[in-house]
Amino acid sequence: MPARRSTLRRSSLAIALLAATALGSYGLGHGAFAEDVSKPPVGAGQVLPDFTELASRVKPAVVTVLSDLAPGAATDDSDSSGGDQGAGPDQGGGGPQASPFPFPLPFPFNMMPQGPGGGGMQGQRPQMVEAAGSGFIIDEDGTVVTNNHVVQGAKTVTVTLADGTKLPATVIGRDPSTDVAVLRIKADHKLPFIELGDSSKVKTGQWVVAMGNPFGLGGTVTAGIVSAEGRDIGDGPYDSFLQVDAPINKGNSGGPLFDQSGQVVGMNTAILSPSGGSVGIGFSIPSNTVKSVVAQIEKVGHVTRGFLGVSAQSVDASMSQALRLPGDGKGPLNGALVAAVEPNSPAQKAGLQPGDVIESVNGTVIHNPRDLAVEIAGIVPGDKAALDIIRNGKAEDISAQVAELKTRVANNAQNQQPNAHRGGVGLALAPLTPSLRDQLSVPDGTDGAVVAQVVPNSPADQAGLQQGDVVLGVNSSNVGSPDQAAQAIRQAIKTNGNALALRILRNGQPIFVAVTPKTAG
Repeated sequence: MPARRSTLRRSSLAIALLAATALGSYGLGHGAFAEDVSKPPVGAGQVLPDFTELASRVKPAVVTVLSDLAPGAATDDSDSSGGDQGAGPDQGGGGPQASPFPFPLPFPFNMMPQGPGGGGMQGQRPQMVEAAGSGFIIDEDGTVVTNNHVVQGAKTVTVTLADGTKLPATVIGRDPSTDVAVLRIKADHKLPFIELGDSSKVKTGQWVVAMGNPFGLGGTVTAGIVSAEGRDIGDGPYDSFLQVDAPINKGNSGGPLFDQSGQVVGMNTAILSPSGGSVGIGFSIPSNTVKSVVAQIEKVGHVTRGFLGVSAQSVDASMSQALRLPGDGKGPLNGALVAAVEPNSPAQKAGLQPGDVIESVNGTVIHNPRDLAVEIAGIVPGDKAALDIIRNGKAEDISAQVAELKTRVANNAQNQQPNAHRGGVGLALAPLTPSLRDQLSVPDGTDGAVVAQVVPNSPADQAGLQQGDVVLGVNSSNVGSPDQAAQAIRQAIKTNGNALALRILRNGQPIFVAVTPKTAG
């Protein structure tokens, strides 16, 4: 299973998904009969916790997962099916579509067979690569969970129990979008297991214990606290990790994160590190996410997610003012601003429109587009989603019947510089000719006006508008030509001189941009 590393867009540090390599045998104790090893011990806890009893109790259910990979299979852990599960902008309401793990993923600890001289012999037929991560047993019949990247691309998978017993494993199913995989092993006796707990009860500051196979050292136990909840590290469309400072390293991938009662509250999957080793910033998939994925994989062999069919973006103060959103100006702005609605989608059938702000789904507050993507994805296709929205400054309720998420193909566009027609906030607009439509990859049937020039230091320039943007609408009104766009801009400034919202198409992605004129007129 390939090691995973990635570079954060906001940092020079690396996110490394934690697969490592098998370095030896594992003799770590014996679980000879089935028992629920997650039940809490009798007795009061200490002010400074002692984890010896917990570690001995849960260790029999923690395993090493060995993957045999063809040479070269470990150099890249991307999965072409990953995008199928993603909540891209026109699916669940998230930002631009991204593969679950869009970064280069080197494999620094492979055990490539060597020639007599210590290196691979030139001309010798390539042999298999063996690598290892972690996992844990969740029922007495041998269901094992681990990370998808631990077993992805594996020709064979072997699970090593705490007593050193090696058993062949079958991959029941994988979900690249959440990086969860489900395996099955068979033993001649019932196996010790641990329970998946309720990660919604996890609080920042509580003690947690990580176990696994870092750098091939199986059965390693480390402790720390939960540093933060709901972390989005840019790896996938449903990121909502637990951040922990318990030392975890390559090879801990797929291993459990325990609370003090011995229940699993997370699955270790990534670290933030400049060196590849632990610096006290690790990330775990919440156990509730793991439970949902495991239940679906065991039932139908794959994960099904809900689909709404909107492209959405966050709401900032300027956009809130431009769209006349209610609020008292206190605290962060909530909601996901609908920038586009996919034709024939559940969103269109329900009557959602560009400019609507979705504030809650089935009673759950939506803080940003990622929240919208996660909530919609968790709805069973065919079920209803009750949406609380703001439209033209007024609250409305909309019910949408969620469909099943399918593969999407994103449009790619190129910026171009057409001729000008003067607008009113520092824009020069040009007609959307057939030639420009092709150059900018504007879909047939989409009307608008092309931004030919942006006046330096103008309100449009300060708002970030660019040559090649296609203006599709002003506030909630559609525009089909430069004249219509200019007229709508003048009317919007006259009505609400403080701000206006332009709906544009940029690089194939519809978004809203808030423009604050310096003067009305």
